[in-house]
Amino acid sequence: MVAGAVRAWDVEFRTERPDSIRIKEPWTATAWGRAVTADHRESVDDNRRRWLIATSVAGGIAGVATLVPFVDSFAPSERAKAAGAPVNADISNLRSGEMMTVAWRGMPVFLVNRTDRMLADVVTADPMVADPATRHPFSMPLPNYCRNEYRSRSDHRNLLVVVGVCTHLGCTPGARFQEGPQSSLPDNWPGGFLCPCHGSTYDLAGRVFRNKPAPQNLDVPRFIFTSPTSVSIGRDEQGEA
Repeated sequence: MVAGAVRAWDVEFRTERPDSIRIKEPWTATAWGRAVTADHRESVDDNRRRWLIATSVAGGIAGVATLVPFVDSFAPSERAKAAGAPVNADISNLRSGEMMTVAWRGMPVFLVNRTDRMLADVVTADPMVADPATRHPFSMPLPNYCRNEYRSRSDHRNLLVVVGVCTHLGCTPGARFQEGPQSSLPDNWPGGFLCPCHGSTYDLAGRVFRNKPAPQNLDVPRFIFTSPTSVSIGRDEQGEA
């Protein structure tokens, strides 16, 4: 008996007897000791060949399907592109003394329409803040047009635009615009922002008060008025941030 399949051939079995047996049909020996005709073997081979081809094609298609998203992952998604793009804020309904928040680069940006009293409170806070002129900005340079006491554009000094991320550990400060004594705040509180995480406080220009965990003022992003009631955050006359 032959171990493993071997190719078919014509064979004769002869004996010494006159009535010798002749096997004219081609055959194949298999490892299991079965006799399989060559025609049957060819049929099996054809089926196997078709199966291998189908498997190879399917594998190739799957490979291409896998490769396309892999290659595509190197290109930035539209969402990723949009994440760093400027955003427009409609301030037409932002009333005096109120704040609105928009998202830019995954961060909250506060827009505060300050009253004249709130602007006066900024002046009051000057001797109480750690860095009045923002000589040591946090993660982005202070725009030149905001290098003033109110940290705002001179033609729209009432509008404060700051990134609402505490410079201590990245929490989001809350608005505490009311003056005077209140929970977690000093009796001479001039109005501003309170971080709920570790108690850092900022005035109504986003400047951090002295002796607080936060080391720096809130960031002021680039921004520009595109109309009297619309602000684009993340760009200015110099281009995008």
